[in-house]
Amino acid sequence: MNELFGTLPDGTPVHRWTLERAGVRVRILSYGGVVQSAEVPDRDGRAGNVVLGFADLDGYLRHPEPYFGALVGRYANRIAGGRFTLDGKTYVLAPNNPPNSLHGGERGFDKRVWDVEPVAHGVRLSRVSPDGEEGFPGRLEVTATCTLEESGALRIGYEAVADAPTVVNLTNHSYFDLGGSGSAGGHELRIAASRYTPVDADLIPTGVLEEVTGTRFDFRAARKVGAGYDHNFVLDKGVTPAPVEVAELHDPASGRVLTVATTEPGLQLYTADHLGAPFAPGAGIALETQHFPDSPNRPEFPSTVLRPGEVFRSETVYGFSSR
Repeated sequence: MNELFGTLPDGTPVHRWTLERAGVRVRILSYGGVVQSAEVPDRDGRAGNVVLGFADLDGYLRHPEPYFGALVGRYANRIAGGRFTLDGKTYVLAPNNPPNSLHGGERGFDKRVWDVEPVAHGVRLSRVSPDGEEGFPGRLEVTATCTLEESGALRIGYEAVADAPTVVNLTNHSYFDLGGSGSAGGHELRIAASRYTPVDADLIPTGVLEEVTGTRFDFRAARKVGAGYDHNFVLDKGVTPAPVEVAELHDPASGRVLTVATTEPGLQLYTADHLGAPFAPGAGIALETQHFPDSPNRPEFPSTVLRPGEVFRSETVYGFSSR
């Protein structure tokens, strides 16, 4: 179902698409590719929204920086100093997270209106990012196909091609509150990662891949999350051609379970400690499937470079169940 959701100040209409299957209802906006809501049943069969969002477009316009539910790009996460060098040329980006560039810059993919077309059990979002947008080189054609599987899982498949060498890192930035209680503090998390990337004072990876053993970053066995995380986990599986399950989030109160499967090598855990009104700090947990932060400046990390003739592909599946 497609309906008008609102109108931007410049008169551009924003539409909302509703997907329903297997007792799951997901609503997606053409503005920012936002997953506005995901209603899933608890252990007693009662449906509830498990992602943070707003009832109207004005909420997203007034609170842009937490990236609620958005499709993030052209480069998700941070790039140190707002610059990187590719093929001997340095590109300067907006330092919108001083001194770094974050999630694509001042007006990244999360603040753009996407073209949307229906596909079987879902929608395909597309847009063209022109050469030089937010400082990134090359004209980039991007699609994100969002579908509900027979099980009710939400699958997001990204593809992109460029006419010049560039860097690409795409993700969805939903905050999950499986209980719908306004706090994800009691959630239990498991991540299949034996290492993580420590960061400096500006939240930029040091380049070391640190073992999680004996640290607060060890989620190889499920445990309560707590606060104080905005870190990338190095997934044991690495880059894979098809999605592999890498994480599980469980709310003991409602029984709801979220599983995350991805082709990506990294998972950013953000416990939303800095959310402001109308949400409290820790109201949700973001699990951002991605390549590592600052990869354009770290040749030892898995590459995020996309060249002409290549196709960027990434896929993540969010599964919903209860126990």
